[in-house]
Amino acid sequence: MQNPLQELPLSYRRGEKTGITSVCSAHPIVIEAALRLGRDTGRDVLIEATCNQVNQEGGYTGMTPAMFRSFVEGLAEKSGMPMSKVILGGDHLGPNPWKQLPASEAMVKAEDMVAAYAAAGFTKLHLDCSMGCAGEPAALADEATAERAARLAAVAERNTSGPFDPVYVIGTEVPIPGGAFDSLDHLKVTNPDAVFKTFDVHRAAFAKLGEDAAFARVIALVVQPGVEFGHDSVVHFARDQAQALSGALDGLPQVVFEAHSTDYQTVTGLKQLTQLGFSILKVGPWLTFALREALYGLDAIVDILEGQAPTGRLMQAMEQIMQAAPENWKKYYTGSETDLWLLRHFSYSDRIRYYWPSKPAMAAVASLRKRLDGKTIPPTLLHQFLPQAELNISSSFEGLLIQSVQTVLKAYSNATDG
Repeated sequence: MQNPLQELPLSYRRGEKTGITSVCSAHPIVIEAALRLGRDTGRDVLIEATCNQVNQEGGYTGMTPAMFRSFVEGLAEKSGMPMSKVILGGDHLGPNPWKQLPASEAMVKAEDMVAAYAAAGFTKLHLDCSMGCAGEPAALADEATAERAARLAAVAERNTSGPFDPVYVIGTEVPIPGGAFDSLDHLKVTNPDAVFKTFDVHRAAFAKLGEDAAFARVIALVVQPGVEFGHDSVVHFARDQAQALSGALDGLPQVVFEAHSTDYQTVTGLKQLTQLGFSILKVGPWLTFALREALYGLDAIVDILEGQAPTGRLMQAMEQIMQAAPENWKKYYTGSETDLWLLRHFSYSDRIRYYWPSKPAMAAVASLRKRLDGKTIPPTLLHQFLPQAELNISSSFEGLLIQSVQTVLKAYSNATDG
């Protein structure tokens, strides 16, 4: 049965210039927001888990691919969204979680991971073997990347159990998951010649393993269209700089492009990306960034409703939580103590998102929710701290959080609807 994502290259060639948002998050509010929007618009929803988030060893969420699927199924039932309209994807599937090991060991683990994703019914698989393992260069030659990707595709083909055949996304110029760590001054758009080489070396590698049928379901290449975000800056899309790259699609009728790190782009930029064939737009940190804004806003609101100026109770709780477990931010953020404070809470890379699932953070959010129970928020007060939210009779604590996330998701939906 044909995967619905195979329609993307066909749609682009028909001149329809539609696309799909790839929601890269494991936060239940974010996923529910996406599912509710899909329910309301009638569009498919693509939800992706990354190799570090979800893998056969549990990842940092503690979930295997089968557990993540069950997690999404529960949220879909709650949201009234049929799972037949939900596409599950695996992002950056490769040796990255085990790159400190020799390649021979890391690739065995990567194969086990891909097998688990395929067996759990994930049908959109981004194969990313571009990084070196122990004793290898940081970035591998295209041929080595392609050879390893083909190995993983062969594993997926043997283990797939989804409602339709899996589709694949390949590439050798893959942006860092979660945003850039260093200066953005030297961001370079992918050269069209590199696109053709990437496609050709992967086609040869798949053919060498007898996986021509799998390669026929390669629907997209990851490229760098000139978008990225760092801790405190965003490189916005410049259409003129990506025209030549977009033109490469004329010679590759099988595929479209997948754009990573599109968080914090303008609505115009997202629309232009879709028009130029960057038909899969990945977003992650921006969604939890919007969620954090809403939580901090509601924390200020409840203080005011209780007759005092905002005290930042939730922010203080999250600061203590992050200081007690600094491994998710300390090696990424640099600067003075004031700089680090700002980055921990307000960085575009949003590394605070790793802490929301912790028991202390969930308790702090639950306390905030309890303080708001039974209180009426005047529209003027809501507008001060959540200016894009709409207050109505059904606006609950959870509903206001979902609205905030959907503000971002609606920008993507509008950009990809043709």
